[in-house]
Amino acid sequence: MFGMSVFQSVLERLKAEEENSEAEDPAENEPVRGVRGLGQGFVSTLDQKGLNDQALVHRAYFDNAGEDMLAPPQPIAEPVMPDHLARTRPQEIAADLAFTDDETPASLTAKRRAFATRNHPDRHPVLFRQNATTRMKIANMLIDEALRRINILQRLA
Repeated sequence: MFGMSVFQSVLERLKAEEENSEAEDPAENEPVRGVRGLGQGFVSTLDQKGLNDQALVHRAYFDNAGEDMLAPPQPIAEPVMPDHLARTRPQEIAADLAFTDDETPASLTAKRRAFATRNHPDRHPVLFRQNATTRMKIANMLIDEALRRINILQRLA
């Protein structure tokens, strides 16, 4: 190792260790112990017969499985569209916004946020996002129009 760089000496040592480990592999003779997440019964059963017996592994898995793992999977129910998402006509959306004669920019902003909380497309399943998008577009258009009218009235006053 004299006359070699540190890197070369490390490589030589690793090569020598690898040759020694190939001669006798202690991992082949050691039983499986301390496997995280597996019950002791599962690991001890594998210790007796070895990991190569697929039937043993399969049986040990299901012998140690909980009831919830053995139950058949429940079918996934199709989502049901909320009633308010079916209301996409401007008159219906205006009624949902419940405009009054004494609206202010602050009250319209609050209505926009409350409406978005309930109707934003990101809050609904993909199947209903088109309706939610339509509702949001119309609601934003109605609120923007109300804000324009308020601004015009304020300029005239």
